[in-house]
Amino acid sequence: MSVNQQAHAGPPYGQPQPGYQGYQQPAYGGQPLPGVPQSQYGAYNGPMPGYQQPVPPQGYFPSLGFPSKGSPVSLNSDTSSLAPNFIGSLRAPPTSGAPPPASGASLPSGHLAYSQFGHGDVQNGIPASAAPMQRPPASQPFLPGSAPTPVSQTSTFQQYGPPPAGVQQLSNHMAGMTLGSATAAAPPPAGLGYGPPTSVPPVSGSFSATASGLYTPYTASQGPPPTSVSQGLPLAQPPFPGQPVSTQRLPAQVPGFAPPPSSTGIGPSSYPPATGAPRPPTMPGPPLPGQTVAGPPASQPNHVSSPPPPSAMSGPHPAPPVSGLHGPPPPTHPPQPGYQMQQNGSFGQVRGPQPNYGGAYPGTPNYGSQPGPPPPPKRLDPDSIPSPQLNELPPQQKPRHRIDPDAIPSPIQVIEDDRSNRGSEPFVTGVRGQVPPLVTTNFLVRDQGNASPRYIRCTSYNIPCTSDMAKQSQVPLAAVIKPLATLPPEETLPYLVDHGESGPVRCNRCKAYMCPFMQFIEGGRRFQCCFCSCVTEVPPHYFQHLDHTGKRVDFYDRPELSLGSYEFLATVDYCKNNKFPSPPAFIFMIDVSYNAVKSGLVRLICEELKSLLDYLPREGNMEESAIRVGFVTYNKVLHFYNVKSSLAQPQMMVVSDVADMFVPLLDGFLVNVNESRTVIASLLDQIPEMFADTRETETVFAPVIQAGLEALKAAECAGKLFIFHTSLPIAEAPGKLKNRDDKKLINTDKEKTLFQPQTSFYNNLAKDCVAQGCCVDLFLFPNQYLDVATLGVVTHQTGGSIYKYAYFQLETDQDRFLNDLRRDVQKEVGFDAVMRVRTSTGIRATDFFGAFYMSNTTDVEMAGLDCDKTITVEFKHDDKLSEDSGALLQCALLYTSCAGQRRLRIHNLSLNCCTQLADLYRNCETDTLINYLAKYAYRGVLSSPVKTVRDALINQCAQILACYRKNCASPSSAGQLILPECMKLLPVYLNCVLKSDVLQPGLEVTTDDRAYIRQLVTSMDVAETNVFFYPRLLPLTKADVDSDSLPAAIRNSEERLSKGDIYLLENGLNIFVWVGVNVQQGLIQNLFGVSSFSQISNALSTLPVLENPFSKKVRSIIDMLQVQRSRYMKLIIVKQEDKLEMLFKHFLVEDKSLSGGASYVDFLCHMHKEIRQLLS
Repeated sequence: MSVNQQAHAGPPYGQPQPGYQGYQQPAYGGQPLPGVPQSQYGAYNGPMPGYQQPVPPQGYFPSLGFPSKGSPVSLNSDTSSLAPNFIGSLRAPPTSGAPPPASGASLPSGHLAYSQFGHGDVQNGIPASAAPMQRPPASQPFLPGSAPTPVSQTSTFQQYGPPPAGVQQLSNHMAGMTLGSATAAAPPPAGLGYGPPTSVPPVSGSFSATASGLYTPYTASQGPPPTSVSQGLPLAQPPFPGQPVSTQRLPAQVPGFAPPPSSTGIGPSSYPPATGAPRPPTMPGPPLPGQTVAGPPASQPNHVSSPPPPSAMSGPHPAPPVSGLHGPPPPTHPPQPGYQMQQNGSFGQVRGPQPNYGGAYPGTPNYGSQPGPPPPPKRLDPDSIPSPQLNELPPQQKPRHRIDPDAIPSPIQVIEDDRSNRGSEPFVTGVRGQVPPLVTTNFLVRDQGNASPRYIRCTSYNIPCTSDMAKQSQVPLAAVIKPLATLPPEETLPYLVDHGESGPVRCNRCKAYMCPFMQFIEGGRRFQCCFCSCVTEVPPHYFQHLDHTGKRVDFYDRPELSLGSYEFLATVDYCKNNKFPSPPAFIFMIDVSYNAVKSGLVRLICEELKSLLDYLPREGNMEESAIRVGFVTYNKVLHFYNVKSSLAQPQMMVVSDVADMFVPLLDGFLVNVNESRTVIASLLDQIPEMFADTRETETVFAPVIQAGLEALKAAECAGKLFIFHTSLPIAEAPGKLKNRDDKKLINTDKEKTLFQPQTSFYNNLAKDCVAQGCCVDLFLFPNQYLDVATLGVVTHQTGGSIYKYAYFQLETDQDRFLNDLRRDVQKEVGFDAVMRVRTSTGIRATDFFGAFYMSNTTDVEMAGLDCDKTITVEFKHDDKLSEDSGALLQCALLYTSCAGQRRLRIHNLSLNCCTQLADLYRNCETDTLINYLAKYAYRGVLSSPVKTVRDALINQCAQILACYRKNCASPSSAGQLILPECMKLLPVYLNCVLKSDVLQPGLEVTTDDRAYIRQLVTSMDVAETNVFFYPRLLPLTKADVDSDSLPAAIRNSEERLSKGDIYLLENGLNIFVWVGVNVQQGLIQNLFGVSSFSQISNALSTLPVLENPFSKKVRSIIDMLQVQRSRYMKLIIVKQEDKLEMLFKHFLVEDKSLSGGASYVDFLCHMHKEIRQLLS
């Protein structure tokens, strides 16, 4: 959606008339199609008062051109402020049987037009009627006079009228909503349509759920698609010559009703041609990225308002072209001035190609459809809608959806659309309040005064002017800040500014740092703070004249005046005890108990450290790293090593009094790697031998951290402890733990205790570590319960990282562990860090999420902050904001670099402020919102029962969407689910968070896993939570072996998998390679080096290196994904129908989960029910 759209004045357009359910648009997902101009019209604003809305006949939905077996849903997402994803009006199931089939198609007896969510198997895309319905060609345009499609083409088909059921109308079923106003009942018109009767499907919804499943592959060799019957042609229009009309009579056209123009890209007119005229050419299917579409702009709202009808439809409706293209006539309301409509994500729109799902979904050109004759009004009982929690069916038996899964917003489509629309141009940060491209889009950033989205992303870039408005919308105002984020090589690192002994220039009152938004006055002698409005003298050395615009003459020479992100060299005033810091130290602390030695872990760590110590982080041009290293081994006691360069052999000192920890040596414990290289190498050779025959199984843990802390204190430096630990610390010592794992607590009020530390000892220890700048990174290798919730406390509060390798085995886990260790040791880290976020008057930072410690309400303290960690900050109003001045954030991070230099890194961001809720909803970023909501929920489980946390999440999101519906969408039937364009993926992503292991664990998920995931997510950035909650699923067999690109992703659902293909699923922690049972033998040979499916080994942790194009391509894809993630993902080979498949299916997040999580479709219905309750 385009970012700074202005609010519009007139009534919001954007809702279809309840009788015309969704008119589709050419790109799914609300993103404008590539190459398609945006239209200047707003979405349709609902029927004109006084028009009667006809209701669709029973058994079919006007919005589908064919009967659908599920209730329609007309989700449309709005682009502009308005009617967004809207799920058309509903109707009740036929009372007895189904209406008579339309001419030519017979219905199996007893087949009801509707099926409840729970009946029968799913038929994937195969119509239930006896004659299989055919799918239209993917890319063949309809030319006038082209042959009608024979009935026997491949499944789904394309209609020229309102979109398929699942599509535009989630409604009926979304919650037993009432139907729009109905006039007298009349049976549906039969053979009326653009094709001969043969191509007409039965009117009674005998299609299976995914009959409207929009993505079955088809080829261009097929003829034109069948049109559906009661497509909503103009009611009074006679059938094409030679087209028999079945005995049902057509109602006279309702006065005042005109066929609504469709918003899809079709030829010259969206109206049906006059009698006997050839049908207009249609769009040949959605454009692939890069292709342009002829036809009306993609950005048409879902429902353009309809002009008054001509007295008889004798020819295309005369209307001016929209935006210079042929397309639907403009709405009768005057176009809304000032903003462009983006394409709405109406859930049934024609969307861009669903990447890699067989053929592209043919753009259902929607010829101005009119409502069919209305059936008698019926009501649906909202209580008949299954709640997402119910698991009545065994997982194998898929219920028949009432809502076509292809008709609801697709994350894949939204991601693809954003890539094609925003991936080619650099994102220039000069404009206030711009919404950046999605995290899944590969784009370059040009800093022109606002921080790059790589450093800061917000839940909304246009925030409400008042707290009342913020409360009303319930949209949390938060920023996810990643102060030391790694930039791609093409982007410039923040400049380092040195102001000498005087230090950075700051506001006298609020202490904000000089930035591009400060206003210079009085000829440049003073500046007015943009945060608190205080006027401060410019120091003499910093004085500069102003040009005629009031800008300083040296504006472009000073990063702090022209860029959003930069660094200042800090003066001694910014240092502890007013003295410059020493370079940091790394201390490696290795568990040498029986488990660690026996598994080969100790030897592996020692071997790796020999080479890894040459790669310690160093400042840009330094010859060698300034970081010093030390070594400790431990079991029930601690062993310190003197590796002073002057020694011939290392010396070991044992501290057995773990109750009162001290460091037995100062000189020789922390050393320079180059100076002590031979002694260190000798030590690393000896450690595995010294403990080879150990029988000690017990370990201590807290004393190990204390020892590292004491060593750093003695050396007067900050640093990091790398602790390699294998078991629950049950030996007598401070911080001793007991096994308190209890699965029986799950789903009880005491479940929260599983996430809490079992003793406060570690909280106090963490506080001491933060004060010293001692960061703890923890590598865990458990074979049983280890109490991550307690052991992780110090790591979490010091800003460290936890890595967990359950049941560590050398042959399968070695690569992953070594890659994680290398990256962890080498990555950029700031030590002894303090971060403060300042805001302009009107809002303030009130809440913080992440891995850090806070001793007051404003300063986020971290012993260490690395390039992967984020801090999430929530803002609340404390005064009114103004639209003119907007709102400003400044994040200032004070830290010590790896060379011991004290620095300040500053990130500035300016946001817009709005008095209209529509502007708030138009500038939100769902990925960031989900990142915040997940962190909020994951913190909630520490203090509330998990069920309470889940309910609160659902309730907040329902309130966000209900507020949008009530205040920004024009009035429409309650049966329609309407989602804002920017938030149309909120339900699917929220459902993924609710189904995650922390909030809804399956039986196989351990307590430690949950505590581990909870900590991990708390400091993830937006890109990481995006792929973690909605994993990326790639069809490897569709990969082009000759190109560098990835195959197009597909949606996370089992029904998207084909038995003959191989798929890759990644979520940032694991990579699954799923192999279907019918995969060709040649592919298996090329990828796994074995001759049959049965010979593929599940134990592979890497793919064999084979010299053939397919093997090379798949390995390069895996390598490419590994590089993108902050952790090395574990490779798991899953054979279809194998025991590991259950684990794999857990990540197919659009499906029902075994642990009771709802499918996407069910959850959407549930959300709609919640929204309706709030609105009523």
